[in-house]
Amino acid sequence: MSPRWDRLLVDATLATFAGTAPYGRIDHGAMALHQGRIAWIGPQEALSAPPETLAMHVDNLGGALVTPGLIDCHTHLVFGGNRAHEFDLRLNGASYEEIARAGGGIVSTVKATREASEDELFAQSLPRARALLADGVTTLEIKSGYGLELETERRMLRVARRLGETLGASVRTSFLGLHALPPEYRDDRDAYVAQVCDAMLPALAAEGLVDAVDAFCETIGFTPAETRRLFERATQLGLPVKLHAEQLSDLDGAALVASFHGLSADHLEHLGEHGIRAMAETGTVAVLLPGAYYALRETKLPPIVSLREHGVPMAVATDCNPGTSPLLSLRLAAGMACTLFRLTPEEALRGVTVHAARALGLADRGTLEVGQRADLAVWNLREPAELCYWIGGSHALRQLFLGGEPHPLMA
Repeated sequence: MSPRWDRLLVDATLATFAGTAPYGRIDHGAMALHQGRIAWIGPQEALSAPPETLAMHVDNLGGALVTPGLIDCHTHLVFGGNRAHEFDLRLNGASYEEIARAGGGIVSTVKATREASEDELFAQSLPRARALLADGVTTLEIKSGYGLELETERRMLRVARRLGETLGASVRTSFLGLHALPPEYRDDRDAYVAQVCDAMLPALAAEGLVDAVDAFCETIGFTPAETRRLFERATQLGLPVKLHAEQLSDLDGAALVASFHGLSADHLEHLGEHGIRAMAETGTVAVLLPGAYYALRETKLPPIVSLREHGVPMAVATDCNPGTSPLLSLRLAAGMACTLFRLTPEEALRGVTVHAARALGLADRGTLEVGQRADLAVWNLREPAELCYWIGGSHALRQLFLGGEPHPLMA
């Protein structure tokens, strides 16, 4: 009888994040991969025959930890230049206002991104994407929002697609036209909102470049009314929505995105009970971004206890961006969520697997179960909590599998 599976992993410590056991853990487990999916999973002793008779390839992992491939559900990974110089200036006493007057802040990133060709943006962004994969990420979200005009937003989204194709990873794109007011519209914000809703979004959606629509609803960003206008247009186009909400103040953005059955509300340091209840009712995911909290030296914590009590799913992401979270490790983000926000290691790891998948509207990944996409991370570790425990280092990841195939990045 010929083998029925493409590959069989044996002697593995499986953190499935399914079932009722902590981490969904299966010790001395086995998992079969076939045609890009998980075909069988369970204790190795439950296999119906010797492993070498069941699969074309058998990998003995010697007890190594296997998790779902990690999912970074909130990044601004594609941008031109960086803002390390501003970081230096701030720590030498310059104020944000002084830096802004000198052309710094998001304006400097917009300028650098607009000036970069598609190939230049791709070349700058590829090492950042590779760093995330080397940290165990197999699916990531990438936002636009540093162009703030059609051609540059298009370039950013095209680069995001190219990154996925080049690396073999899954990339989901979010159009973030309402990220900041571009300098040329400083005196006519209504005209810019109209341009985003009525010209940019429809054009980019028609080109297949947009998987979801995002906005920055904040006192220094866009109002709830402007955000609602964008969400209504997205809904007309059949696109899901998500929102940067309640980072600096409570404008009830979380309740707004929940009213559209949005995928997620992100940041949430100033989230109130009304927003929490609205998210709980619709299943909107709370995406926690400890990198920005850390970099900005914030002191107001997201309402973790209340989110937990109301059963709101909590994801964790890097928020990789040049200004407020130049973070290229999702494992570190998970560890920071434990240390800074007091998530348990299991909550943080579910936040970069199960709930991160949900925040992207993806039901075919985030757990190790039969039928799920075979995106896996094999770690030089034995305990799941070690993924949050170790601070830095490149020793942890042994192997990535994307769609059931070993990824050459870790070959």
